[in-house]
Amino acid sequence: MDSENKPARINLKEPKWDQSTYLGRAFHFFTVTNPVNLLLSSKQLDDAKELLQKYSEYKEPAGTTEEQLWNAKYRYDSAFHPDTKEKMTLIGRMSAQVPMNMTITGCMLTFYRTTPAVLFWQWINQSFNAIVNYTNRSGDSPIPVNTLLASYLMATGGAVSTALVLNSQVKKLPKIVGRYVPFAAVAAANCINIPMMRQREIQNGIPVFDVNGNRLGDSKIAAKYSIFQVVVSRIGMALPGMAIPPLLMVRLENSSFLKRFPVMNAPIQVGLVGLCLVFATPLCCALFPQKSSLSVGALEPGLRKRIREIDVDIERVYFNKGL
Repeated sequence: MDSENKPARINLKEPKWDQSTYLGRAFHFFTVTNPVNLLLSSKQLDDAKELLQKYSEYKEPAGTTEEQLWNAKYRYDSAFHPDTKEKMTLIGRMSAQVPMNMTITGCMLTFYRTTPAVLFWQWINQSFNAIVNYTNRSGDSPIPVNTLLASYLMATGGAVSTALVLNSQVKKLPKIVGRYVPFAAVAAANCINIPMMRQREIQNGIPVFDVNGNRLGDSKIAAKYSIFQVVVSRIGMALPGMAIPPLLMVRLENSSFLKRFPVMNAPIQVGLVGLCLVFATPLCCALFPQKSSLSVGALEPGLRKRIREIDVDIERVYFNKGL
């Protein structure tokens, strides 16, 4: 068969949808964060990885369809780190965000009145966040154990302190105000946990590439830019699930149903949070491109000079911002 008659090869290194548009990124993340991905077995994930590898080597099985290739890509993307290529911890994957966060957040919103409850659920939440932040870090450098521990302790301490201080201040305010204390604690913790967990990136930089994927060096400025975007996305991700259910629960708690079945308070709250997170998780992940970029002029002088020496025509560098 003549080369001009052969079907065009699919670029499986890039998402299926246009990542320069918000809608394209939203479709991409609805697929990546789909909780159904958690049900995939190790064999299914390894088979997806193998098919992608064979396709990149022009050795895919005869009759392989475009649909099978895209399905394999999104199975792979849901479970393997884009930089290290390692299979990620199950609960650290973005596909675990909805089931894990709906349970933890629902319980934080339900059990927020007593100090022991605040301590317990903020500890659970920051333990989960530490796993997620480590799993979805940018770059391929290992994070030292002392950095992990310091980040975990500071974020947990920040979240608990924020919650306890605010709880003590809102006792005389309307009941609805107290329901938003968990969100304030989560926002404060994200501002501590993510930069702390990724401080090695701030100190050493993250890999930056040209448009063809050739590594050009490491940039601290790109690292700070990435971390800021992730903090904003995470806070936005938490906002709907921690802002909308409290308004609904105030009304429901006055209904005859919850007065008759108070045990249903937590399950209803968890369900409402889950409904919000199904949409908030992918839509907030999509706020910024996963493959972020900066102009060469915005980089460190030393790196900028090195890139100019490699190719004066390079105008932008690209990097994985993490999630």
